[in-house]
Amino acid sequence: MATPPIRSSTLQHGKMKKDESFLGKLGGTLVRKKKVKEVNSLHEEGKHAINTPMLPSGTDLHPEDTLLEENAERTMLDPTSREDPKFKDLQRVLIDWINNELEEERIIVKDLEEDLYDGQVLQKLFEKLSGQKLNVAEVTQSEIGQKQKLQTVLEAMNELLQHHGSPREWHVDSIHSKNLVAITSLLVSLAVHFRAAIRLPEHVSVQVVVVKKREGILQTSHVRKELTTTTELMMGRFERDAFDTLLDHAPDKLNIVKKSLITFVNKHLNKLNLEVTELESQFADGVYLVLLMGLLEGYFVPLYNFYLTPENFEQKVHNVSFAFELMQDGGLKKPKARPEDVVNLNLKSTLRVLYNLFTSYKNMD
Repeated sequence: MATPPIRSSTLQHGKMKKDESFLGKLGGTLVRKKKVKEVNSLHEEGKHAINTPMLPSGTDLHPEDTLLEENAERTMLDPTSREDPKFKDLQRVLIDWINNELEEERIIVKDLEEDLYDGQVLQKLFEKLSGQKLNVAEVTQSEIGQKQKLQTVLEAMNELLQHHGSPREWHVDSIHSKNLVAITSLLVSLAVHFRAAIRLPEHVSVQVVVVKKREGILQTSHVRKELTTTTELMMGRFERDAFDTLLDHAPDKLNIVKKSLITFVNKHLNKLNLEVTELESQFADGVYLVLLMGLLEGYFVPLYNFYLTPENFEQKVHNVSFAFELMQDGGLKKPKARPEDVVNLNLKSTLRVLYNLFTSYKNMD
């Protein structure tokens, strides 16, 4: 018996049913996956909302911050402090200092967070400042290699800085995670230890957010971190004198003192047709200080002994240092101030130097 022909419409109907069945299954699978994803996403959002109820708005919370172990903590810079002018100025001073120290290495730092986290620049800076050569790989690309290098560099630095006694704000993880507070604290400590010829901005502090994990919940708090104090305290000159008291408690009398000193120096500098109106700026290059000593002691200072028109920081420091030598040759005590402080327009340092001259030569015509 002949087989009845199958019509094309029957074939198409069967194919459509098969296709519909396949798409239905596929659609169902996609819907289920989407629902699972939405549930997981909702779960994560809920977990994040529960874990970070007190986190300030605008704070950058990295994924690792939510993966803290129980009783562990992590710190991060508050966004408002990041824009603080004094904090920005401190970063600029430190960047300029690093670039000046590493000029021969042709290393140029533009950003403390991005350029120092891997240990390469810190290694070169430590070697330049200390004169020690560290046994570490020159270039490391992997995270493990970078942290191993950082460990070696920080151990050497910490051994050098341990006598300072202040708690360390830095460690391998904080530096490698680009913690700006940790990096800045380390650099300030290095600058102070090596008595860097820079003027660190005084009384710089930042707001830090501390994230702690307690019973599975993240808790946050704010802490004020002091990065710099006064030049005298940071550089180890703890003995307070009349100028500290004057500036702290009687700033209104400061102008009287400055006028008296200006009258004194002009009394002598006028003999060379020179005049001073601003103490901290006009004595910063050391030229007037050298000429003043010659006038006070009654001799001509040969021009080849100092720079009459200093062009850079080093030449200015040379001039002030030379003036300090002339003071000691004249029987005065060695000034408490550093030449670098005078060059860096530190008012108290300049006042101390000039007041020392005033008390010794005030009765001289």
